Amino acid sequence: MNFPQKKFDENEEIEYVFCTRHFCAKKMLKKIFGSGARVKLFRQFLLNPKEEFFIRELTRILDEQINSLRRELENLEKIGMLKSSERNRKKYYRLNPHCPILSELTSIIRKNEKSYMTLLQKMSKLGGIDILILGGQFIGKEASVDMFLVGDIKKEAMASFVEEEFSDQQIKFSIMPREDFLYRMTLKDKFVKTIFEERENIILKNKLKKDTEPLFVF
Repeated sequence: MNFPQKKFDENEEIEYVFCTRHFCAKKMLKKIFGSGARVKLFRQFLLNPKEEFFIRELTRILDEQINSLRRELENLEKIGMLKSSERNRKKYYRLNPHCPILSELTSIIRKNEKSYMTLLQKMSKLGGIDILILGGQFIGKEASVDMFLVGDIKKEAMASFVEEEFSDQQIKFSIMPREDFLYRMTLKDKFVKTIFEERENIILKNKLKKDTEPLFVF
């Protein structure tokens, strides 16, 4: 499914994701997003988390100069995002699974994928959306719901949308009016808490940031 890229305030999204995890990342973000080559490396590794690459291979894939990539790879290894190993006179790089903000970085990269932005734009036409979270099939995991929405969207309209857009998949969704969601928040509802505690879930929209901060684990 080829979903338009909707413009987001990327700085706002990045700041929110990191602050709600209680991880001081301002200096790290400046170092991470300092160049186009670095962004390309981020995308390559975060969207291929189980693969490893050597430098000349990356120059072909990313169409960047070897010296530029070597410098960026060394920086990313120093800050703990990548790990390296040598085999057959080649230095291979891969993601460091113990990087403390790996899931947040992956979420940022995924949010910039056109398909997700287009999906959000299409769904916004169904009604007002306060929160939209993708999980389950969207992140390759089993879950009680694949889409969680808070807002003013009719269940029938959403069901028709899902049937049309995901005709080859069994997408499960849940919709809550804002008032019901906020009430469940006061009760520390287990269903809502579980959705927010899944660190790999993709939060495409959240207009209730201050209300949901207690739900984030870190």
